[in-house]
Amino acid sequence: MRLNEIGVVEAARRIAAGSLSSEALVTACLDRIARREAAVGAWEYLDPAAALAAARACDRAAPRGPLHGVPIGIKDIIDTADMPTAYGSPIYAGHRPAADAAAVALLREAGAVIIGKTVTTEFAALTPGRTANPHHTGHSPGGSSSGSAAAVGDGMVPAALATQTIGSTIRPSTFCGAVGFKPTYATFALQGVKGQAPSLDTLGIITRSVEDAEVLSAALLGIAQAFHDPLPPSPPRLAFCGSPHWPKAEASTRRVMTEARAMLADAGMPTEEIVLSDGFARVLEAQWTMMMFEFARVLTFERTMRRAGLSDRLRALLDDGMKVPVAEYRAALALAEACRREIAPVFNRVDAILTPAAAGEAPEGINAISDLLFQRLWTVLHLPAITLPGYRGAKGLPVGIQLVGRHGGDRALLAVARRIEALMPRLPVPGS
Repeated sequence: MRLNEIGVVEAARRIAAGSLSSEALVTACLDRIARREAAVGAWEYLDPAAALAAARACDRAAPRGPLHGVPIGIKDIIDTADMPTAYGSPIYAGHRPAADAAAVALLREAGAVIIGKTVTTEFAALTPGRTANPHHTGHSPGGSSSGSAAAVGDGMVPAALATQTIGSTIRPSTFCGAVGFKPTYATFALQGVKGQAPSLDTLGIITRSVEDAEVLSAALLGIAQAFHDPLPPSPPRLAFCGSPHWPKAEASTRRVMTEARAMLADAGMPTEEIVLSDGFARVLEAQWTMMMFEFARVLTFERTMRRAGLSDRLRALLDDGMKVPVAEYRAALALAEACRREIAPVFNRVDAILTPAAAGEAPEGINAISDLLFQRLWTVLHLPAITLPGYRGAKGLPVGIQLVGRHGGDRALLAVARRIEALMPRLPVPGS
C-alpha cells in the first residue's frame, strides 16, 4: 500500500509512534494530487506550501489529538479562515471567511492538517463542478460532495468533510468507492456551513474505512477518543428495505443487493424484508417541498442581489421555491414527522436496515444529473446512514451498499457497519 493510501487511524497511529512524519504523509498526498488532479479535478483550492508548513508544525509538536498530522479535505461550502470558500459559485470567488466553521475548528483542535478545499456543486445543489469519477473519468462522481468523494476514492487524501441535504454524502461516496457516513440529523455542528435546507442539512464524513469514520465522528463531537465500540457477541439483526424507489433500481444494484443479502445470510445475519406504508412514498415529495421552500429563503440575498451570478437551473429552482405555499410546506413538515414516528418501532426488532446506496453505477458524463433516489428517504427521516464500497457493476464502476440505523443510534450503526465491512470485497484505489 502506498503511503497516500493509508487511512486516518493508521496514519495517526504511525505519526504518534514516530514511525511516520506528517510531512511525509502530506507530501505523498500532494504528489498523488499532482499526478491525478488534471484528470479528476477534485480540488477547488490547494496551497501545498501552507499544507507542508502545517505538517512540519505537527511534527515539531507532541501529538495533541486523535487526528494529529493527518491531512483532511474540506468541502467548499464549509468555511475556512485561511483558505477561500466560494460555495461552488462565481458570486463568492476569492471569498475569505472571517472564521473557520465549527467542524473545521474541531478538526484542527484534534490535530488535523487541513490540506485544501474540495469541489462542490453550486451551493451544493444541481449544477456540477469539474470533478470526474476517479474510477472512470468519463463518468459522474456524484454530487454535491463530488470533490470530497473523488479525492478520498482516488487516494489523494484519507478523509474529507461533506454535507447531505438529499443524498450528497452517500451518493458520491458510493459512486467513487469510498465510505460515506451521514449521522443522525443535528449531530454535528453546522455553524459556518452554507445552508440549503435547515430542516434537512447534515454534515457528512467520507473516508476509506468505518473505523476512520468513527474517529472523525468523535473529533467532530469534541471527543478525544474514537468510538470504536466493541462488537456485540451476537450477530446484528438486519432487515432489507428496497424503499419506494426499488422499481427504479438498475440491474447492477439489484445484483449487489442479492449478493450482499446472501453474504450476510452466510455469516449468520439473514435479512428480513420490510415493506413501508404508502406514507413513505408521499414523504419523498414532501421532502422536495421542504427543500425548495427553505432553499429559496436561505439564498434570498443571492436570489435577489446577486441573481445574475446564479446558474439558470438554480435560479429557476429558487423561483419555484418562493411559490410554495406556507401551508403546503407545513404539511410537508408534519408528514415527515409522522413518518419518523412510524419508522422508529422497526428498530426495536432490527439493528440496521440494508438498502441500496444508489440506483446503479455512476452515470456517463461528468455533468450527468445524479439520481436523487435511494438516499433521500433516510435523510428526510433524520436517520444515520453509511455506505460501504466493495462491489462493481457491469461497467466496472463501484456499487456500494447502504446501512441505516435508528435515530440517535450512530455508534451502534458504525459498529454494525464495521462488522459487515470485514465481510465485503475490497476495492483497490484507482491506478494502484
